[in-house]
Amino acid sequence: MALRITFARAVHPAVSAVLEAHAAHCSDASPPESRHYLPAAELDTPDITLWAAWVGEEIAGVGALKALSPEDGEIKSMHTVHEMRRRGVGAAILGKIESEAARRTYRALWLETGTMPEFAPARALYERHGFTPCPPFGDYFEDPNSVCYTKTLTQAEAPR
Repeated sequence: MALRITFARAVHPAVSAVLEAHAAHCSDASPPESRHYLPAAELDTPDITLWAAWVGEEIAGVGALKALSPEDGEIKSMHTVHEMRRRGVGAAILGKIESEAARRTYRALWLETGTMPEFAPARALYERHGFTPCPPFGDYFEDPNSVCYTKTLTQAEAPR
């Protein structure tokens, strides 16, 4: 499977459809007070970089990097199209985000995801890639339906 990852805009019809599926997935699995996904319109801002993964002309997934500070970034809106799951799409998007974070010389990446079974594949992906659970950061709060992760980036991860 030849996967291509490109910069994306939330207004692109295929990207928008995946973001809508992401919002529906989060809404179906999480109570209202535990939903932290960004509406598509909030992903087209200067502090957020959005990518889409493609197989040919078909979208396979999306993911975003939000600048929290000059040293830290947050992973947002990671979602793989249902038919493309378990094919490395999420790992490829995560790798792209980590590469960009290293290029920006971020010291760490942060993220929040759900604790419900529907989010188990996401948690497993992040843990496989070296993310560890951490206390809530930023505007997040202690919530039994939510878990935060972080990963310290090293110079070795910077692109050459």
